[in-house]
Amino acid sequence: MTTRSALSSSAMNNLHASERRNDRAIAFLRIAVGGLFLIFAQYKVFGTQFTLHGGFQMWINRFLEDGAYPFMVPVLRGFVLRFATPIAFLAAYGELAIGISLVLGIWVRVASAFGVIYMMMLLFSSNYPGAHAPVWQYFGASLDHSVLALCFVAFVIGQSDAMWAVRKK
Repeated sequence: MTTRSALSSSAMNNLHASERRNDRAIAFLRIAVGGLFLIFAQYKVFGTQFTLHGGFQMWINRFLEDGAYPFMVPVLRGFVLRFATPIAFLAAYGELAIGISLVLGIWVRVASAFGVIYMMMLLFSSNYPGAHAPVWQYFGASLDHSVLALCFVAFVIGQSDAMWAVRKK
């Protein structure tokens, strides 16, 4: 019996060590992605070029020229450009909120759900490889947005705030 309980105790310690290692890994990824979003947001929030002086519109027009998915073109032209300034502020402060949430580990699942939506909107607005492209090119063209979307999905599914997160006492 002593050998069995020692083995069980050892197995339990290994399991806990593995869980802590996974918690650290996903917390590191969460904080790194949050840091990227803070970098993305800072020039938009603390400057006026993106929000008030045409920076957002420049990006939307570039998306329209360089490859928005066909179903997004009327949305970008008819809605997004029509309401460009409020949507630019929404994008800027949304990125800031996502970044703060991920870095601090507060409301991570909610912020990550919005992050998935945001990344999918960016993906469909800018990564269309063309109607006759092979399937693999759709994935290749989407890497700059799909990788972050997959990180957000992992944060929604996992318990990414289990470590290195601000907690209520």
